[in-house]
Amino acid sequence: MLNIVIQQAVVLLAMGWLLTLNARKGRHHPRLAIVTTGFWFGLAAIVCMLLPFTVAPGVLLDARSGVIFVAGVFGGPLSGALAALMAALCRLWIGGAGAFSGVLNIGFALVLGLAFRHGVGRGWLRINLWHLLPAVLVLHAASLLLIAALMTPVQRELMPEYIWPYLAVVVPLTLILTLILHDAEQRQREQALLEHSEARLRAITGALPDLMFVMNEQGRCLEVMASSSAQPYPVANNVIGKLLPQLFEPALARRFQDFIRRTLTQQGCQRLVYELGEGDDRRVFESRAQAMEAPLNEGPAAVVLTRDITQRERNETELRIAAVAFDSFEGMMITDAQTRILRVNRAFTEITGYGVEEVIGNTPAMLGSGQHDGAFYRQMWRHIHDHGHWQGEILNRRKSGHVYPQWLSISAVRDVQGEVSHYVASINDISQRKKDAERINHLAFYDGVTGLPNRRFLYQRLAELIDVPRDLSGLIFIDLDKFKHINDLWGLSVGDQVLQQAALRLSNLMHPGDLVARLGGDEFVVLSTGLPADKRQAAAHLEQLGYTLLSALEQPYAHEEHALRCGASLGMVLLEGQHASPDEQVQQAELAMYQAKSEGKGKLCFFDRGMQERVARRLRLEEDIQRGLDAGEFVAWYQPQFDHRGRIIGAEALARWLHPEQGTLAPGAFIDVAEGSGLMNRIDHMVLQSACRQMARWAQLSEFGSFTLSVNIGASRLYQAGFVEEVLQVFTQTGVDPGCIKLEITESMLLDDMPGAIDRMQALKAHGVRFAIDDFGTGYSSLLYLQRLPLDQLKIDQSFVQALPHDDNSLGIIKAIIGMAQSLGLEVIAEGVETDAQRTQLYQLGCHRYQGYLLSRPEPAERLQALMQSPRYG
Repeated sequence: MLNIVIQQAVVLLAMGWLLTLNARKGRHHPRLAIVTTGFWFGLAAIVCMLLPFTVAPGVLLDARSGVIFVAGVFGGPLSGALAALMAALCRLWIGGAGAFSGVLNIGFALVLGLAFRHGVGRGWLRINLWHLLPAVLVLHAASLLLIAALMTPVQRELMPEYIWPYLAVVVPLTLILTLILHDAEQRQREQALLEHSEARLRAITGALPDLMFVMNEQGRCLEVMASSSAQPYPVANNVIGKLLPQLFEPALARRFQDFIRRTLTQQGCQRLVYELGEGDDRRVFESRAQAMEAPLNEGPAAVVLTRDITQRERNETELRIAAVAFDSFEGMMITDAQTRILRVNRAFTEITGYGVEEVIGNTPAMLGSGQHDGAFYRQMWRHIHDHGHWQGEILNRRKSGHVYPQWLSISAVRDVQGEVSHYVASINDISQRKKDAERINHLAFYDGVTGLPNRRFLYQRLAELIDVPRDLSGLIFIDLDKFKHINDLWGLSVGDQVLQQAALRLSNLMHPGDLVARLGGDEFVVLSTGLPADKRQAAAHLEQLGYTLLSALEQPYAHEEHALRCGASLGMVLLEGQHASPDEQVQQAELAMYQAKSEGKGKLCFFDRGMQERVARRLRLEEDIQRGLDAGEFVAWYQPQFDHRGRIIGAEALARWLHPEQGTLAPGAFIDVAEGSGLMNRIDHMVLQSACRQMARWAQLSEFGSFTLSVNIGASRLYQAGFVEEVLQVFTQTGVDPGCIKLEITESMLLDDMPGAIDRMQALKAHGVRFAIDDFGTGYSSLLYLQRLPLDQLKIDQSFVQALPHDDNSLGIIKAIIGMAQSLGLEVIAEGVETDAQRTQLYQLGCHRYQGYLLSRPEPAERLQALMQSPRYG
């Protein structure tokens, strides 16, 4: 058996040599190589099958599976399939019991080889010993398993005698054949790359206009390459093998020798400029050298490229002369009659950014910005042809792409025949002058924080729209809600950042022709132009824009890692070419904004004439209140407070305005305007002063022995500096006993600064003043603070009382208030009692003090005094 295996090994190695030869010869005919490769692999498999080792009748053991495996790896699907087909036909021709299994063995070997080839192509496998060995072992193990399946049990017992010799030879043989072919394939690939590289080098060398030398360290010329288009070189012929002293004069030979040695010892490309020839034949050459990475047989060598730069040197010399001649503060440019640039000076290059070499030979069109149309240039050249010169402002482009303004003067130069021979142009960069003018204009018409147009710019645009009555435009006045809180909490710099972000959001939502302006503070105005001609459609369009602006401004504003929130209120007005001044138009939009703010922040509202009339009425009322206060028309009236027996136990002082024309006015007629204008503090002070003075007089009467007088404290007064001192001063001036005075404070007032309120209340409590919480149940005060407040009485709000007796919710709230008051040891009184049913139910719930129209309306002091002195109420 060993002899047969060795014979197959020799056959396989010989076939390996044939396959290698086939690969070399067939690379120029790839299609034919597929067939010949498959044929040689198939022939090798057939030879192996013709020299088999018969392990059982009709069962052959040979190396064909290794051959077919290698055919699949290197031949590919077509060559492998051809080889497998030849081997399978031969095996069927040989016949025997193992013919079918032998064909299966051939098919398995082909599939395994193709699978390994696919793995190599994908990068999963590599053709080396460690990747091939498992595949080859699997291949031959499968062959042995197929053979074992055809043998009898007795024959299988004899298998170890030939399995190990078989594997010991066939496995290494298969590996060796694979590696031999892989090596051949690598050599073929490297040979192809080398030929391709040489062809490319020849193409590059043939295309270069330069002369290329290869010189060694001793200065010997080893090779010369030049194309037919290479510039003439005096020593280009018959220089191979010569030394530098044989090519150049001694001084230049020494320079060239140093140049070569410097190239070989230093990294990077070296440069040498030198001259050859004399007189008119004198020429300038530039040589650049680079050390070769792979030294030649003669040792280290350098590649030298040489170029004739005579003309370039002349041009550079002329340009230097021209630069000095035209060196001035103005940019100068000279062109020929066809406007090709011939000369420019240094100032020109500084202004345009172009170097001299970049513009010479080009036309001034290379400087064009594209922002002037053809008509502009035609008019300019017509003026030059007619008058010989032109000057004006023009926009040109620098080399960087930046468009800038310049003042350009062009003059035509004519020869003796009167024909234009040249054009001379002077240019001045007026960018800084324009920037200064723009800066002055920006300071006058733009906001310094946001960069938006300011009030002056806006009024200018509005004045322009007045002259176009047919166009519909809209004005939106924007006021940022809670912006003051951001300024107070985070500082002015953060407030400016919020304004800048708001300005950016508004600007991004504008259409061409629209305008966003900042009037100051947190107020912006949007002017929307080009609205639909139909008034309703225009209003709808403006309203939609308003909601878009609201949505944008409601988004959080970024500050570091914080998200600040600051919504807006919008007022809108349609501008229908009316003759109102810009100031009046903005004022109308502002009135609409205030109306929106009064309806709840984050709203928008359209202006109507009624708003202006209401504002006018409000202003007149404000002036009237001021006059009434000065004239002493405001007085205190008193609404009695009763116990459950119907006796008057106290009263609440309420403001009344004895208007000379409108008669007696209750607070509802003036309180809103008074609070908005800051006059409410004067009214409250007057009521307190009048009430204390009246109480001091009543204290002299026996009927008022246990009488207490309640006075309301305004929301802003409690937290004013000097509030406690002011109240005590009133007590001193009027001579009233502080124990007879009860100050009523609304529950919502305590939310602003509960600890501060407690401190002020305790200071007055120390002087005997009593305190009641008015409108109790409508606020959100903490029970903890309620326990700490120096209170004497809770007043149930009239909204709960008026819902009795049928509203279970109000009933439950009143029960809770009474229970709370009793647990805290406080009096409880109900206001707004208007029916007997309400009083009865309150009594049943435990409330024994009442105030309301059922019992008495507010009355002047004289009327209340008369009631107290009557037997019914005394």
